[in-house]
Parts: sequence; C-alpha cells; structure tokens
Amino acid sequence: MTARTVALQCLQCILVTTAAPLLAGWVDQCRAWLGNRRGAGVLQPYRVLRKLLRKEAVVAHNASWIFRSAPYVRLAAMALAGSVVPLLAPLLPLAPAADAIALVGIFAFARMVSALAAMDIGTGFGSMGARREMLVGFLAEPALLMVLFTPAFISHSTSLPLIVRELTATRFLLYPSMAFAASAYVMVLLAENARLPVDNPNTHLELTMIDGALHLEYAGRDLALIEWAGAIKLATYMAIGIALFLPWGMSRTGSASGIAVASSLLAAKMATAGAALAAIETVLAKLRLFRVPEFLGTAFIVAVLGLLVHFLLGS
Repeated sequence: MTARTVALQCLQCILVTTAAPLLAGWVDQCRAWLGNRRGAGVLQPYRVLRKLLRKEAVVAHNASWIFRSAPYVRLAAMALAGSVVPLLAPLLPLAPAADAIALVGIFAFARMVSALAAMDIGTGFGSMGARREMLVGFLAEPALLMVLFTPAFISHSTSLPLIVRELTATRFLLYPSMAFAASAYVMVLLAENARLPVDNPNTHLELTMIDGALHLEYAGRDLALIEWAGAIKLATYMAIGIALFLPWGMSRTGSASGIAVASSLLAAKMATAGAALAAIETVLAKLRLFRVPEFLGTAFIVAVLGLLVHFLLGS
C-alpha cells in the first residue's frame, strides 16, 4: 500500500458519494428531453438534498432505533459498496473487499434494514412496501448472482478487480455469454433501483409504490440521506456494469495521466449509461405487480443461458 493508492482510494470514495446525485440528475434531465420537456437541470438532486438537509427530521413517537438508524445504515452500506467497485484503477487498498458475492450481500443487508424500518412504525403503506421490496429482492438477487457467475468463470475469480484485470489484459472480444449476462444485468438494474418498468421513481401514488412506500414516514435530513443513498446505489450498479462489461480504459499503473484518461472515459461511460437508462424508461410502461416475477424470472433465465453458453462453447 503506497500513498498514491491511498490517495486514489480516497478520490474514488469522494467521487462516488458526491457525483452520484449528478448522475441521477442527468438521467432525469435526459428523460425530460426525450419527453419534449425542459427539465429541472442536472443539479436538481443537489438542490433537493440541500433543502431536505436544512429541515428537521420528524420521527413518530413509537419509532425504535431501527427506524432512526436505517437512513444512516443504508447510506453507509451504499457508500461502502461504491467505494470498493473499481472505477479508475483495479488495484486499490479496498480492492480485496470487492468480491462480487459480498457486494450482493451488502445490497441485501441494506434492503433488509429498509424493510425493517418501514415495518417498525406499523403503518399499512410501510408494511406493504416492505413486502413488495422483499419480493423484488427475492427474485432479483438470484438473477444478479447468475449474472456475476459468468465473468467469474471467465476470469476464474469472483473478485471484481481480478475480473477487470483479466478482461482488460486481452484484446476486445465479444463473448456471447457476456452478451446474455449484460442483458440480464440491465433487467436486474432496473428492478433493484426502482426504475421503470418495475417501479416508477417519480410516482406519488402509494398503491403503486414499491421503493417509495418504504420511506413515506421519513422527512427532513433522514429523507435526504435516503435519497442520497438511492443515487449512490444507482451509480454503483452502473459502475459494476461498466467494470464487468466495459472495463477497458482503467489505469493499470495508477499514474496521473492514466487516472486522467480513466476519469474522462468513466464520465463518458456513465453519461452514455444514464442516457440509455432514460431512453429505456421513456419507451417502457410500468408493469403490474404480478408481472414483476415474470420480468425478473426472464432475467434469471437469460443469465443462466449465458452460463450455459460459456460452458458449452467456452466463450
């Protein structure tokens, strides 16, 4: 561990936590443009966070420590997940913690804490949202694991830095198995981040909410932390997708010029991924709740097909 790697790790932690709302604002702005609207601008999430952080948190009198600590735990879990995913260079001090299966566990832990906090108050919408969230997680996590197994078998490791190093060490190749895995990963990303067609992040109708129903009882700075954690989660999922399927361009040595190039390419990849996400949400409509298992079941089958193609064809 050198001073340069420590500085790079600190830079990545700061980049993930501070730039994640910018990505969320970019997605919303692209959706507005595609819908022939002006939009609030890419900095709107920062304005919302500033407004909420200035307000006092209002907590029910019967709320336990689970409800009070859930926003902080969720934000810390998402920040940890975003910090260990390789963004600029694969060799960082926290690289050994970037195990693909461990990342799935971090996301599952954050979901469990949010569901417990939603049920803690005892409101009908909170409990309904918790049940729906756990249903989505129960179906999305196996599909996500199947997606991660395909690059893991190609690189013979479940460590994201080792997967990145293995894929970038070879010339650009189109693996049929990775194409299946990438398709399934996009479907899982939509479900895990409460995006269309699984959930609508802009809806205010309680009966159709999934992720939003978990946080109806939060206000003020607690709601700001939850919104911030959601933006970090979206950025982390996009970062994982880039690390798995478009890892080329990362700095292998950690030099200043390599980091500059890697930062520029990362910004371009994130912007492209955000625009693609906005385009997907523009052309798709929200599914009914009983159709969500079919959607995620399809993602699981596509991911399994990727594994079968890898074992049968070796590519």
